[in-house]
Amino acid sequence: MIARFATQQEIADWNKHIIANPDGGNVFASYEFAMQKETGGYKAHFVFVGNVAITVLEKTVPVLGKLWYLPKGPEVTSSKDLFDILKPLQALAMEHNVFAIRTEPELSRSVEPTLARHGLVKTQPIIPNPSTITLDVSPSLDDILTGLPQKGRHAIRRAQRDGVTIEAVKATNKNCKIMYQLLTETAEGQFGIRSYDYFRTFWQRFEAAGSGQLFFAYFDDKVVAGAYAMTYGNKSTYKDGASVRKRTAYGASHLLQWHVIRWAKSQGSTLHDFCGSPPSDQINNAQHKHYGVGQFKTAFNKTVTDYVGCYDMVLQPTKYAIWSKLGERVAKRLHYYKHHDSYY
Repeated sequence: MIARFATQQEIADWNKHIIANPDGGNVFASYEFAMQKETGGYKAHFVFVGNVAITVLEKTVPVLGKLWYLPKGPEVTSSKDLFDILKPLQALAMEHNVFAIRTEPELSRSVEPTLARHGLVKTQPIIPNPSTITLDVSPSLDDILTGLPQKGRHAIRRAQRDGVTIEAVKATNKNCKIMYQLLTETAEGQFGIRSYDYFRTFWQRFEAAGSGQLFFAYFDDKVVAGAYAMTYGNKSTYKDGASVRKRTAYGASHLLQWHVIRWAKSQGSTLHDFCGSPPSDQINNAQHKHYGVGQFKTAFNKTVTDYVGCYDMVLQPTKYAIWSKLGERVAKRLHYYKHHDSYY
């Protein structure tokens, strides 16, 4: 196989090519996601290795050269296929002064020893679902509901009984501000979030592409929770979720998620990704920083899926050593100082 840059016509049909990949594609490798990341300092490239489409996000690092990042890619189903892709991709990257290729395939964590033996270096994940919870949404809605853990079913029915209502809304500037305020309240003291402009453009970009939807949950005529979800091929992703700090209606977020699932199924999704949880061996650890997130999502499925996460393929060892020891840390700090936003 050879690696090459896509033609303009292939780029125009990029989402079709990504969805045709061996693993069925991933929304974080979509054309819209690549365009969104260009607003944060990446340069997007669209590459084929054989028939496999690969979205490449490039960071230029002064003195060192370039870092190529493959969001949720390459989209393969085995470690053998991963290395079959990386070898020709390495040759193309070396022609463009790339010192490392950062990969993020959704392969089982069980293949980690194989990746290490081939010289890949484990690094911090970028997209926050190296461990996640998914739900098969191919059965009927009745069967999906009855198949949920008792906690989830009870919360959904309790919220319905108490008068919580759910509405799919447009990602207008007004609604984006409401959603961002909910995110701000949820994140306070727990985790950092990007700027309002980043979220607004993200939500509106995917809505315009026909693959994103914003939802609000109401109780006593007030918004008490929000969610943003995306569909892509036969998969759906729960991208963002938030709620008011003071719980006014038990199960509002569960009922909200149930409506997200119903919408996703109506759009052709057969697999719903809740997009992030503690690892399987930490899911019941109350000290884990995402314990609460995990407990909410296990109300829909108790099984956690652990992926390999992020690995770097080192192309220029000396430059990569500088990057690892100091360069990445400095780049992150300078970027945050200048833009008040995440480097990645």
